Amino acid sequence: MSSIIPLSELREQIDSIDQQILALLNQRANCALEVARTKLAQGESGTFYRPDREALVLRRIKELNQDGVLPDETVMRFFREIMSACLALEKPLEVAFLGPEGTFTQQAAFKHFGHAVKTVPVANINEIFSTVESGHCQFGVVPVENSTEGVITHTLDRFLASPLHICGEVEIRVHQNLIGLTDDLSKITEVYSHQQSLAQCRQWLDANLPHAKRTAVSSNAEAAKMAAENPEKAAIAGKVAAELYQLTLLEKNIEDEPNNTTRFIIIGQQQPSSTGLDKTSLVVSTGNQSGALHKILQPFAQHGISMTHIESRPSRQGLWDYVFFIDIDGHKDDESVAQALEILSTNVTMLKILGSYPKAVI
Repeated sequence: MSSIIPLSELREQIDSIDQQILALLNQRANCALEVARTKLAQGESGTFYRPDREALVLRRIKELNQDGVLPDETVMRFFREIMSACLALEKPLEVAFLGPEGTFTQQAAFKHFGHAVKTVPVANINEIFSTVESGHCQFGVVPVENSTEGVITHTLDRFLASPLHICGEVEIRVHQNLIGLTDDLSKITEVYSHQQSLAQCRQWLDANLPHAKRTAVSSNAEAAKMAAENPEKAAIAGKVAAELYQLTLLEKNIEDEPNNTTRFIIIGQQQPSSTGLDKTSLVVSTGNQSGALHKILQPFAQHGISMTHIESRPSRQGLWDYVFFIDIDGHKDDESVAQALEILSTNVTMLKILGSYPKAVI
């Protein structure tokens, strides 16, 4: 039978380990500063953030953690914050998100970049694109798809005219909550939320608040802000918004689908290099012709490339003329993907690669 180690001895070990961790963190930070000096000496003047490099680091950490006590997600989250803090020493990042403070889009920004970035709230998706296009922020985070309600059309449509690239992706498990000032549901006359969130909670609202008016607003955080001004109003939002606007969690997890997840994309000027585990997004147009969809799908099937998503949208260029937004596995510079895209370009009237980027790590 093994002997019990005294608490005093265990605490001494922890103190010693903490000292070593602190020393190593500062050593890593100094290396990051040297990286910045080297890049500046080589003439780099833009952002030092590299989504492909960060993805490779996090995947390596996950591989090294095979025998670890801590879960992979926890370890990678720690290292994400370490990289975020070190990057802030090199050159702080400004990231535009769908405001105000407390939205799921802001949570997505922190999950992808870490908490050392400066998040900049803007009013709508179009303004996020404009803020990054103008250079006021290096990156933006926009929602693109929800597992329950499908694609966010405003995001897709904005890409048609934008020069920005998709630099990364992040997924957020979305828990919707009813929040407000009163704990008496019968007194609630109106519920505010983003239109997607109202749709995601339709069944719960029908069963529990059939008398309440449902009003769509620009974001869940804006809904929480409005609900904080009137005890007869409530909002559907996340816990962060409830804490930020000092509202009570009246009902938790009211989303109709238990696995409700929203996918966000990172937009910016960068074009990440191949990491070996990537995704490419593109938009194509074939014009109004027979066999159009077959001409799109055939090159990918020919080269064994998996298509993970396809969505059609009106092109707004002519009656019954559509564009197709497509996600495929692989990077545009991968040999098989490059060959498929070359064939595709001869089959369509328009091909625009929105970006090749690392798949979401966590």
